Amino acid sequence: MDDKLITAARTGLYSGVISDVLDGLDHWHHTMTPNIRPLDESLTLFGRARTGLYGRLYHFDPAINPYELEIRLIDSLEPGDVPVLACPPGNQVAPWGERLSTASRARQAAGAVTDGLVRDVRFIRAMGFPVFAGAIGPLDSRGRGSVTSIDVPVECGGALVRPGDWIFGDVDGICVIPADIAEKVITLALDKVAHETTVRDELAAGEPLATVFARHQIL
Repeated sequence: MDDKLITAARTGLYSGVISDVLDGLDHWHHTMTPNIRPLDESLTLFGRARTGLYGRLYHFDPAINPYELEIRLIDSLEPGDVPVLACPPGNQVAPWGERLSTASRARQAAGAVTDGLVRDVRFIRAMGFPVFAGAIGPLDSRGRGSVTSIDVPVECGGALVRPGDWIFGDVDGICVIPADIAEKVITLALDKVAHETTVRDELAAGEPLATVFARHQIL
């Protein structure tokens, strides 16, 4: 996907229209669960998924670096990437915080997503880095969970995410766009937004909803 289309998506799209386009292409299971929320509702996230799969731990072994694969994932991020960290249920793992946000932003990542916990919220909000998480809490992942695999298909927030898929997130939620149709989805979504602007203008001018819907088939 070229930079012009990426910029247009980040500035002109929202999750609802992307969801509608994916429905229209018969991709029905594309959103993460509603509990995956942005730390800053004013920010939009759009970028390529880099995945990390967390396993549950019940002890800490001082001979093992529990952050090894996590560090490898973050250090290998490229501009526009989005770390997507899938955690075991129970909200006992906080894989994301201020240091990972700082390192990811320095590599020009587009944001981060986890269905686990996030901490250091004040600092992340202050830096304006888009982060979506299942909940907020102070628990470190050490002794509770560690990354077992990176760049593999994962289920995060109830959605299947493959490395290279595109992630779009805003105040309404997160859509996962399969890599092989991402450019088509964004192009169709931008076209739909243009038509929705016309519909909005006609409704604001007082035309009946039934008339406008009959004309445009957009609701």
